[in-house]
Amino acid sequence: MTTLSKVIAGCWRMADWGWSAPQRLAWIEACMDRGVSSFDHADIYGGYSVEALFGEALALRPALREQMQLISKCGIKLVHPARPATRVHSYDSSRAHIVQSVENSLRGLRTDRLDLLLLHRPDALLDADEVAEAFAELKAAGKVLSFGVSNYSTAQFELLNAVTPLVTNQVELHPLHRDTLHDGTLDQAQRLKLRPMIWSPLAGGRLFSDTGEAAQRVRQALTAAGAEQGGASIATAAYAWLLRHPSRPRPIVGSSRLGALDEALAALDWRMEDETWWAIWQAGAGHEVA
Repeated sequence: MTTLSKVIAGCWRMADWGWSAPQRLAWIEACMDRGVSSFDHADIYGGYSVEALFGEALALRPALREQMQLISKCGIKLVHPARPATRVHSYDSSRAHIVQSVENSLRGLRTDRLDLLLLHRPDALLDADEVAEAFAELKAAGKVLSFGVSNYSTAQFELLNAVTPLVTNQVELHPLHRDTLHDGTLDQAQRLKLRPMIWSPLAGGRLFSDTGEAAQRVRQALTAAGAEQGGASIATAAYAWLLRHPSRPRPIVGSSRLGALDEALAALDWRMEDETWWAIWQAGAGHEVA
C-alpha cells in the first residue's frame, strides 16, 4: 500500500501560476524539503495541462521521482479542445477510459507509474466489475500501485471496495462544510482504517474572505483557538481542526505559496482540545449540538 505524506501538495492551479519549468522544480523541491512528498493531480487540471507542466519540471531532476508519490484522478470528461471527441461534460468509469487516462497521465508526468489513482467523481453508470478489471490490469502492469476514489458516498465506496481494494476517499471537509463528519463517510474510513484525503480544507479561501455570518463566526472561533495556541494563524487552526479527527485525514494544500504549506505543517503537532474543536464546529453550524 502506498504511504503518503501527512500533508499533500495540490497541483490543481499550477497552470495559473505562470512559472517556468525551473520555478516549478524549485517549488517541488521546497515541498519535499519540508517532508511534503505527495503531489495531487487530476487529468483535467488546467484543461488537461497540469500533469505535463509538472512532468516537464520533474524531468529537470528525474531522481526526485523515487522520493515522491504521484497521485492522479480520472473519470471526468470535459468538453475541451484537448479532448475534441468529447461532446458532453460527463463522467466515464469504463475500462477503456480509465486505462487511456492513466496512459495520458504517465506520459504527461513523465513517469512509469502512479502511486495512487482515484476515480474523480461517482458515476451513475459505474460497473464495479469493469472498474475492478481495469484496476487489476493497471496494477499487474505496474502502472498504478494503489487505487481509491474521490467524493464517493459510503454506499458507493462499499460497492467498489467489495470487488477491488481501495485505500482512500478524497472528500471535502472544513468548518463551513461538515457533511462528511455526520453522513458516515469518516466513520467508514475509520472502520476500514483507510485515511481520507481532504480537498478544500480552507473552503477555497472562504475562511479568510467570505463575509457571510457563518464564515465570520468561524473566523472568530479559529482566531480564538489560535490565540490559545500562542498566536497560531487562522489557517493553522483550521488544519488542526481537521487533523483532530480520529480518521487521521491528510489535507491537500493547493497553493503555490510555501507559507501555506508551513501553516498546514504547523498543525501536525497540535492536538486540538475537544471543546475547542466543538466551538469551531458550532461556529460553522450556527447552533449548539442537540
